[in-house]
Amino acid sequence: MPEDDLDALLNPPESLNNIADGSAEDQIASQMQLAIEQASDSRYQQALISTRVVSTFDGQAIRLPGFIVPLEFGEEQRVTKFFLVPYFGACIHMPPPPPNQIVYAEYDEGFQLQSVYEPFWLSGQLSTTTTENELATAAYAIAVERVEPYTEE
Repeated sequence: MPEDDLDALLNPPESLNNIADGSAEDQIASQMQLAIEQASDSRYQQALISTRVVSTFDGQAIRLPGFIVPLEFGEEQRVTKFFLVPYFGACIHMPPPPPNQIVYAEYDEGFQLQSVYEPFWLSGQLSTTTTENELATAAYAIAVERVEPYTEE
């Protein structure tokens, strides 16, 4: 993501520190709704829904880790289209991360996804293409060449 979006997310407004744990304001859905309503009011709120990208990544061959959120399946239930997200549960159990932290992926060959709990490495060519669906918006896309289980290197 652009450096100023990262800076805004790492330095939230002081008002968020005053929210009591377990209160209605503490709920993620409430925070996201507030973020959308106030997006023009705060750099932090804008970063929560940012589709801004790092243009130098466009067309680059990359290897990127993340979690798979399946969108479409091919033959034999092989995942062919999916989102790559930075943490488990994004887009499924909670509001999605900012669009510039989501990558839309297409893998014609497809692969068997045994568990959404496990991270993977994707290799392929990245593009700064925005893709939207009912789950989320992705500010990046990747033409996947290889999917492999995540291991630390």
